[in-house]
Amino acid sequence: MSFASFAEFIAMGTHGPYVWASYGVSLAIIGLNVALPLLARRRYLQDEARRMRREESK
Repeated sequence: MSFASFAEFIAMGTHGPYVWASYGVSLAIIGLNVALPLLARRRYLQDEARRMRREESK
């Protein structure tokens, strides 16, 4: 596909809002799929460190 200008490329004919919204949603889901496990791992490690400190202080 070729477009005469960058504005036509962004508009994608009349499908621009759907196309760019789809890209945005996909990017957000991929970002969540990366970020949430990292945050869960960090939280798990903090909880384990807290538990270990509690057990050592008994």
